[in-house]
Amino acid sequence: MTFKHTFKAEVNWTSNPNPEQSASKFYSKSHKIVIEGKPVLDVSAAKAFKGDPALYNPEDLLLSSLVSCHMMSYLYVCSQNKIEVIEYSDNAEATLEVSEDGSGRFVEVRLNPKVKISNPDQIQLALELHEKANQLCFIANSCNFPVLHEASCGVA
Repeated sequence: MTFKHTFKAEVNWTSNPNPEQSASKFYSKSHKIVIEGKPVLDVSAAKAFKGDPALYNPEDLLLSSLVSCHMMSYLYVCSQNKIEVIEYSDNAEATLEVSEDGSGRFVEVRLNPKVKISNPDQIQLALELHEKANQLCFIANSCNFPVLHEASCGVA
């Protein structure tokens, strides 16, 4: 049996012409994402695409979704295997390729989870569970590019 869940988001953008660039068909890339019951998220294009570098961009948010989903899936499989996780951190990277015609796609994401657990006898199992977490991760399962893991584990 499968269960379906619906998620909704609203985007709001208003033209804010820049008099210095109006002749060049420049549009502001900044906009707001509204999800009911949550703070408004100010978003722009990445700096490389003439966006506001102080704001989140879709590429940041995609990578953040993968990092967050993997961590939650990992903590779930660790709890199933009675592994006490003390600390979890990740310094992930995503590689985006852009073609001459302006189209692009992510070609790879590398997660680098660093985990500290309480029992040194469970380090090998804790490392192996990243693969199971990847299999369960909703976001990773929705991607058409590889999500790789270079995990490390130690004892707190």
